[in-house]
This record gives sequence, structure tokens and C-alpha cells, in this order.
Amino acid sequence: MTLEFSKPLKATPTPIPGVVVYDLPVHGDNRGWFKENWQREKMLALGLPDFSPVQNNISFNEKTGTTRGIHAEPWDKFISVAAGRIFGAWVDLREGPSFGKVFCTELDPSRAIFVPRGVGNSFQTLEDKTAYTYLVNDHWSEAAQSQYTFLNLADATADIPWPIPLERAELSEKDKNHPFLDEVKPMAGQKILVLGSDGQLGKALRELYDGDPRVEFATRKDLDISNESALKSRNWKGYSTIINAAAYTAVDLAETPAGRAAAWQTNVSSVARLAAVAIEYGLTLVHISSDYVFDGSKEVHSEDEVPSPLGVYGQTKAAGDAAAGMVPRHYIIRTSWVIGEGSNFVRTMATLAERGVEPRVVNDQFGRLSFTQDIAAGIRHLLDTESEFGTYNLSSDGPPQSWADIAGDVFEFCGRSRDSITGVSSDDYLKGSKAAPRPRNSTLSLDRIQSTGFFPGEGAKRLREYLAADR
Repeated sequence: MTLEFSKPLKATPTPIPGVVVYDLPVHGDNRGWFKENWQREKMLALGLPDFSPVQNNISFNEKTGTTRGIHAEPWDKFISVAAGRIFGAWVDLREGPSFGKVFCTELDPSRAIFVPRGVGNSFQTLEDKTAYTYLVNDHWSEAAQSQYTFLNLADATADIPWPIPLERAELSEKDKNHPFLDEVKPMAGQKILVLGSDGQLGKALRELYDGDPRVEFATRKDLDISNESALKSRNWKGYSTIINAAAYTAVDLAETPAGRAAAWQTNVSSVARLAAVAIEYGLTLVHISSDYVFDGSKEVHSEDEVPSPLGVYGQTKAAGDAAAGMVPRHYIIRTSWVIGEGSNFVRTMATLAERGVEPRVVNDQFGRLSFTQDIAAGIRHLLDTESEFGTYNLSSDGPPQSWADIAGDVFEFCGRSRDSITGVSSDDYLKGSKAAPRPRNSTLSLDRIQSTGFFPGEGAKRLREYLAADR
């Protein structure tokens, strides 16, 4: 087979999800040939994942018919040929609907293939002195090797059409004795880790992902992200994503000396540690932000608005956003006025209505409630659809309201008159107190999240559902 020179760089998907064949431009003359075997910028532009290779291996094969595999490994591989030619066979050994799917093709120096974690890899040399080379994004170790999944080269279900029959090929004894497909335990996928799973959002994520083995939940007792040694001792190679639902949210206490230190520890220092982990291991980091990063001078806040926090809590959230934004694969989810399972404004107003109290409520701060079921569903949507990384506003939909308007809605639902609410200005309400300053306008533009195909629920409907469920 003659090596084809000067092909354009091209990516061709295969029937196995994530497995992609690449045509590589090879330039030759009377002296030999040259190629860019791995060129990050060009290949990322073609859609190759930025898989951050850390090790380059070469398998030199003396004889035609040397056959190796089928091995599924706990890392991604970019495979190419430096000399000679191979017949390659790949079998999906991951958990999921594509388990057992097979793809075969020939590779020479002008073709390469990307193979994701968990896809079984094998090849047979078609020429003497073939050099088979591959980049991987984890270092080999005995611990990593213990996670391999194997399939027998002669498996009848896979039915790989080896050019040289296996009885005449050069095989190792280990490869001859690998299990057949009906005996193979599929390689489990990398997990999503939810931190702060005992908070309002964490509980909503627990409910949304209930029974999903791909998702693991951790409270602070399970993993204290302020403890650097605890973070370092965790095996992060088993995860693909961190959802950080842990936060310091005591807005007023953050203005005190002790609260200020606690807010910075949780909302900034711990987020920076998580960001470092995500960068090192190539993880996706989902981080929860807040309308408090803005001063409220604009009526509606877009994702591109420059932060301008008024108080300590807002300052820590803005700093945490900056740390999370350093992770290449990040989603910063900006919310406002969060309502979920636990103590919150809506439950407080419902309790006051039931007790016959007629409260004074601020009427010059405007925004939308963010129900945790919408936040959780939006996060899952972004992850499942692999939407573009970046910052997304995410609240419930509908017209902006003041706190007094929302209190009136709660009182009406509870059978009380809206007139039971006395609207007061922020200045009057906070006069003489040490409360943190609040943005006057907290309404978040939802255009970006909606452009991905996710549409949060309408706030008034969500409020009625929430109050009804509490009865």
C-alpha cells in the first residue's frame, strides 16, 4: 500500500461515540517524509477534545501479523503509526447503549485515531517493522492497569475480520485468554461529584439525579473543600465533573470580622482549590454565582456585565467567579433570590401569614426568584447537551417583582389579603441596622441559557407549586 502524501487534515466520526479518525497531511520527497503527528491548535479546531496528553508510548513490532489487545484503558488515547501499517479494531466496552459496538480500519502514517476512555483497542500489523505510537492523558501505573477491561480477540459477537487469521498471528498468552463479551463487565463512566449536597440546591440535585449511579453526593463532612489535604487525597481520575453547590450565604454576617473570614474561606479560597483540581485533572467545574456580584444600577444584568459588588458577600462571590473562570471547562451559573428546601423568604412569609402577622417588606428591590428545581435542571441541561462553556444566568422566568410583591403573592395563596403587607424602602427597612447593602435591581437576562434550548419555569407558577407542596 503506497503512502498518500499531502492529504488535507480531516476528521471523520465513526459508529462508536467519541472515536474519530483523522487524515494527517504527510509531506514527502526523495529523502523520506514529514508530518505533524499531533498539532493541538489545528486538531482542536476540528473538534478533537483538548485531552491534555502526558505520556507518549511506542510499540515496535518486528513481524507482520503481530496482534495486540483488546484492551480498554482508563484514559483517552491518540493513536498513529510512525512506520508500517496496521489493521485496527476498536470495541466499545463502556457502560451504555453503545456497549459492544465495533469499528475497524487500517492506519498508516497518514491516518490517526482518537480513542476515548473505556473503548477497547487492538491492532494487527500488516507490515514488518511497524511502529505504533500513541499519546495518553494519564501516566501508566499498576493502579491504573487494575482498572483495564479486556475482550477476547476471537470474540464471535464482535466478529472482527482479522486480515491474518488469529491461529497464524503472533499473540501473547494473556491476550488469548481474555474473556468473551458476555463475560465482560463494562467500564463504568467517570462520575459527577456534587459538593454541598445538604444545601437547598444540593437537595434539588439529589432529587433530580436520584438513582443515577453516575452521580456522587458529598456534604462537608464527606469532603471539606477548605482542607487542601482532603482534596489532594481524593482520586479525581474517577470523575468528569464537579458541581460546587457549597457556599457561604449569610449575607449580613459576612459584614462582621468572623463572617468576612468565613465567607472568603468558602467562597474564594475553597473555589480556587477546586479550580486547581479541575485544571490539573481536566474536569468540568460547575460553580454557582449570585446577583450580589452587581451593584444593581442596571435594571437587567447580562452575563457580560463587569462585576461591581456592594458588600463583602458579593465581593467573595465575584472573586470566586474569577477563580472558577480560570478552568477551561467551566459553567458559572448566576442565580438570584434562591428558593428551595430549607429556610428562605417564601417560607418565612408563609409562616407570618399563618400567624396573622402583618410584616413590613422592602418594595424597591426588584428581581426574580430562582427555584432550585430550575437551577438543578438547567445545570443538567448544560452538561447533557455539552453546551458552550462560560457564564449563564439562571433564574425562574416571568416579570420582575419586588420583595413586597412576592410577599403579597404568598399571603394571597395563604388566604390573607395583600394589604397585610406594608411596602417600605430599603433605606427605611435597614435604618439603624448592620445589614449588608443589597443591589436594587437583581433581574438577570435569560437570553443565553434560553439560546441553549433550556427554558426555566415561570416564577408565579413555580411559587404556587412550591407553596402547595409545603401544605
